Amino acid sequence: MNMESNPPRVSAGPAVVTISDTQTMYWSVRRELWENRSIYIAPLITAAVLLFGFMISLIGLPHRRRAVLLLDPSQQRAHIERPYDITAMMLILIAVIVGVFYCLDALHGERRDRSILFWKSLPVSDVTAVLSKVSIPLVVLPLLTFAIAVATHIWMMLLSSAVLVSNGLSPATPSQLPLGQSGLTLLYGLATMALWHAPIYAWLLVVSAWAKRAAILWAFLPPMALAVFEKMAFRTSYLGSFLRYRFVGWMGEAFAFSGQKGHPHIESLTQLTPGRFLSSAGFWLGLIFAALFLVAAVRLRRDRAPL
Repeated sequence: MNMESNPPRVSAGPAVVTISDTQTMYWSVRRELWENRSIYIAPLITAAVLLFGFMISLIGLPHRRRAVLLLDPSQQRAHIERPYDITAMMLILIAVIVGVFYCLDALHGERRDRSILFWKSLPVSDVTAVLSKVSIPLVVLPLLTFAIAVATHIWMMLLSSAVLVSNGLSPATPSQLPLGQSGLTLLYGLATMALWHAPIYAWLLVVSAWAKRAAILWAFLPPMALAVFEKMAFRTSYLGSFLRYRFVGWMGEAFAFSGQKGHPHIESLTQLTPGRFLSSAGFWLGLIFAALFLVAAVRLRRDRAPL
């Protein structure tokens, strides 16, 4: 009797898991947050210090509030919202400082500790690595700053309301809610500031990928030296004015401030000017230079060896 032998079974190899570009970018950003805890620790510490200072100031709040209630409505609102504005501005300043120092160390640090050899062995392209790093100051820090500012404002409002009610005064009004008009203004300001500073962060990444040491000096000393040279040699300050415009020009393009000179403030959402901001030449030229700097940073990361 003929028996047909079964064909030998071929064991299948391990299944190949494909990771999408979106997942690769997501985990690359998560890696930056794991390795750079100052991204969220510094704003949290700043918020805690500001909240502690606000709690100390609550000692004389009832007396100050009675004096404020004697002013006209516009001045009342300006005085009541001043602590919230100061808190938001301090958190924005910390976000900028953290973003600057992060970008200066983002590509330089992995060459210094030679961890770039490990990360290059993974299936993550240089483009993804650089884009994940620039997304920290452009996306992560603004959103994180907004969330921390809103949480801090809520605590400030609750504490001040408790003190005022216990002293027979009315608590905060709905217009002071941090998730209302002021919250939208803060989110808009953080977004426009991040986009406006995109070429600065991209330039810092280029320096971080290129410099062997003292990246902060290579990033800021040459433009400052050129500005001083221009002032001494030609008695002009075009470069200094350009640098100033690149750092703080977004405020004049994104907002139509009201109030006295030196004390600008936002009274309504109509003072937000996204159309003027998006149509400004400085915004689009900045994005073009940011793209060029990012291309240079990718090429430098691909070619530069560990320190």
